[in-house]
Amino acid sequence: MQKLTTLIKKLSNFWIKSQASYRKPVTFIKIDKLVIFMICIIVAVLSSYKLLTPDQLNTTIIISWFLTFIEILLCCGILILISQKESPTINSRQIVLIIGLLLIAQYIKIDPNYLSPLSIIVPPALIISQGMGTNTALAWVSIACINWPTSSNGLNNYLLVITFIASCVVSILGGKIRSRAQLLQISLFVPLGVFISQILLLGESNYKNTIIFNIQNKLLKSGDIFSDSLTLAFLLLMTILMMPIFESTFGLLTNARLLELADKEKPLLRRLSIEAPGTFEHTLLICGLAEEATRTIGGDVDLIKTGALYHDIGKLHAPHWFIENQNGITNPHDELNDPLESARILQNHVDEGLKLARKYRLPKPIANFIPEHQGTLKMGYFLYKAKKDKINISENDFRYKGPIPQSKETAILMLADGCEAALRAMDINANDDEALHTISRIISSREKDGQLVESNLSKGEIFLIKRSFLNVWKRIRHRRIQYPSSKNNTFL
Repeated sequence: MQKLTTLIKKLSNFWIKSQASYRKPVTFIKIDKLVIFMICIIVAVLSSYKLLTPDQLNTTIIISWFLTFIEILLCCGILILISQKESPTINSRQIVLIIGLLLIAQYIKIDPNYLSPLSIIVPPALIISQGMGTNTALAWVSIACINWPTSSNGLNNYLLVITFIASCVVSILGGKIRSRAQLLQISLFVPLGVFISQILLLGESNYKNTIIFNIQNKLLKSGDIFSDSLTLAFLLLMTILMMPIFESTFGLLTNARLLELADKEKPLLRRLSIEAPGTFEHTLLICGLAEEATRTIGGDVDLIKTGALYHDIGKLHAPHWFIENQNGITNPHDELNDPLESARILQNHVDEGLKLARKYRLPKPIANFIPEHQGTLKMGYFLYKAKKDKINISENDFRYKGPIPQSKETAILMLADGCEAALRAMDINANDDEALHTISRIISSREKDGQLVESNLSKGEIFLIKRSFLNVWKRIRHRRIQYPSSKNNTFL
């Protein structure tokens, strides 16, 4: 009965999460579209030009070439659509990387005698799955394996099957890997699995000159069982070593990179903990709320956890101007007594945060959390103070510059930022209904202010976020035993 209840709850949550509207992908400029289209044309030409090589062309051959050309061109378009569907924020450089890798694969396929299909397909699958997701990698593998030409060394169809399966395994595992050590394991175990599969499926009859224990001509010889596996292992290792270059050049953000950035011994986070300890503590509490909510709706947990750690780094510019870093005795805003200038100082922590993000070369998806977690929210306290002092002002002077959240993760961080202080200030005896009312009130105010309209959060997901915030609050508000005191401090 308990299993049935759990299953029903999972199905209910899945249905609620699935009610999100489709988010439009990023629009590319015309020159980027032209470059991508030209690369797709070249890919289609390389995949079909051999059909036009016969001495005497006829109508049948020309029609066959045209159909193949259109087929590959459409496949390139489908690949781009899948990548944009999986990651709506994908940029033109990353699209060029995907199509460029397909172009290289198609070029090498023209004369497949030098490299095994394993070496052509598997390493790019690892790059794409790490940087852009499993679905995109699987689509790339499927297209790259189309129309594989025959080679003079007697390429066996079983080898293509092994290549396809190995590439799919790498694509699936690559999208889930969260450390460099796991990448190294893939570079060892996948070639080993390929080696065993080739022995079992291909056998010695297809490789009469390649007795396993004969070392002669084993290295870098296409069509040799041992050489294919060894070359694959070498190329996977080189891919792993070059992954940081791909990350910086094409703006890829892998799970391993996110975990490295989330290390609290990183210089920027270490500075935050020392120079703005109140902000750092506030950041850790927000991380707990945001991470739980993101996990509930099936978002990118590693992304929001890392983005939350860096979202307030701009406060390093002037930490004492923010209440969490003040000693409770003096407030420089009271001494300043200028609501407009105070609002400018608050906005300045966003601008300074973006400067620090550029200085420390934070990836753009992480830097996006800095302005988007504030969106265009009003600085309510100083707006109220300005109206109270009857200062002639515009409400826009007391709003952050934005943009409003462009992803579910940045929207969740905005909601967590607003709810964290309110939940922490609640009475220890407050019940669940009171906490849920506080959470709902804050989230509703963000919705009415138009802060969530571009985040792609559905009503069902917002409901799940509220419940997850409540669950986190229930965990952190536990009571402590009040130890009795005595003159000799026995219990202290």
